[in-house]
Amino acid sequence: MSTLRITLRAGERIFVNGAVMRVDRKTHLEFMNDVTFLLESHVMQADDATTPLRQLYFIIQLMLIDPAGAAEARALFDRTYPSLLAAFSSADIRSGIQDVVDLVHRDRNFEGLKRLRSLLPLEELVMKGEGLHLPDFKSIVRPAAVAVGAR
Repeated sequence: MSTLRITLRAGERIFVNGAVMRVDRKTHLEFMNDVTFLLESHVMQADDATTPLRQLYFIIQLMLIDPAGAAEARALFDRTYPSLLAAFSSADIRSGIQDVVDLVHRDRNFEGLKRLRSLLPLEELVMKGEGLHLPDFKSIVRPAAVAVGAR
């Protein structure tokens, strides 16, 4: 059995199996079995999901943060990613999206988020028009606004 040890700073939050936990001082957590978690620093607010890949990130994040709504978020993911594959002409971005799809379909959502974060700088280049083609935003489904954060 492998363990995962993480360190949280005072006031930092972590989302564990859908629950939000906040620590009042520097704390070390050791997960000794499989767990679904997301560090606060990796949580994207709905207002920040302003580009196609950020929207896809937000959808996958919902699967991790809200297990009760994971099936609905997964259905939205399955409806969204094909239009992204069709919209981007960059081979690097398309390959990265396919990697994310493969990870999510194997229930490796955390790794999917990590892979998707690596694509955000490439998408930023697209948005700036630096040698890459901008996707057709009208063909991309925008997720419904969901507040994530303090309750």
